[in-house]
Amino acid sequence: MWQWLAQWPVAPQGMLLYGVAIAAALVYVPYGVVAYARLASGFDFHAPRAMFDRLPNYAKRATWAHQNSFEVFMLFGAAALMVFVSGAASPTTTGYVLLFLVSRLGFSLFYILDVPFLRSPFWVLSMACVAGLMSASLGSVSVG
Repeated sequence: MWQWLAQWPVAPQGMLLYGVAIAAALVYVPYGVVAYARLASGFDFHAPRAMFDRLPNYAKRATWAHQNSFEVFMLFGAAALMVFVSGAASPTTTGYVLLFLVSRLGFSLFYILDVPFLRSPFWVLSMACVAGLMSASLGSVSVG
């Protein structure tokens, strides 16, 4: 299924590290929407967190997408580093990394736009990628 990734310009080991860096940046994509809404609502420098109730609904959802991104990033980072350390990097793990990044971007987009019937499958897909990475790393380790 992932054979076409054998020609990918970045080696599988490198893609794991790039994936972690890109996923870290994706954590802040929803926050850009929150920042815009805060400025548009009249940012209160004395109580920036207290103004959550004044934010429009799309910015509240962007805040929640941002928070969820932190939670999922920890799992993805651990899974990607497990593959890196175990030496299990392959075109398949590159596929998992790419699919994870696309699914997280889609999750944030659909969360902000309030499309739950698309948001949830993108979350499940991102979690399946994390599980695939962990499985690949654990499958490469000998027990005993």
